[in-house]
Amino acid sequence: MVTLDGARVTLREHVVGDLAAVLTYSSDRSVARYVPWEANTEAVARAFLEDAISTAAQQPRTSYVLAIIDRSTGTLIGAARIGLESEVHRRADIGYVLRRDLWGSGLATEVARLLIDFGFDNLGLYRIWATTHPDNPASSRVLEKIGMSYEGRIRGHMFVKGSWRDSLSYAILEPEWRANRH
Repeated sequence: MVTLDGARVTLREHVVGDLAAVLTYSSDRSVARYVPWEANTEAVARAFLEDAISTAAQQPRTSYVLAIIDRSTGTLIGAARIGLESEVHRRADIGYVLRRDLWGSGLATEVARLLIDFGFDNLGLYRIWATTHPDNPASSRVLEKIGMSYEGRIRGHMFVKGSWRDSLSYAILEPEWRANRH
């Protein structure tokens, strides 16, 4: 079981009792605006939760889908993921989503930093990357704050909500992370 503690958030494995909190953020159309999924129904949120729980039990584990917990209140406020893409190439991607009322608070930066620290320290990765919607500058700023470099625009990267979408690509290498770790 993975638990990652930051100053203001803890990332932990999901549990069945998380459904109401997951539905709170995932059913918000504003939250779903820049992600590849529609605002969730209860059935979709339940399926996400069941998948996150079952993925945690897989061996070898290739995906860590973690609940973001506000340490001051104990409330689940979002989800974070690091997915191993290649064991041979020691490469993974990250993603995160937060309740809308917490946007701009610096929590996404803390979450993303916890994910890359876990990836380099615990998973032995060499490269961690992420993509973001071109119209989501706040997410780009988060990735830049954690030391990722902009690598370019991936044209027609994803078929999302009925149309093709570009993505902005960011990455950080283990030596860069180690040199700038604070």
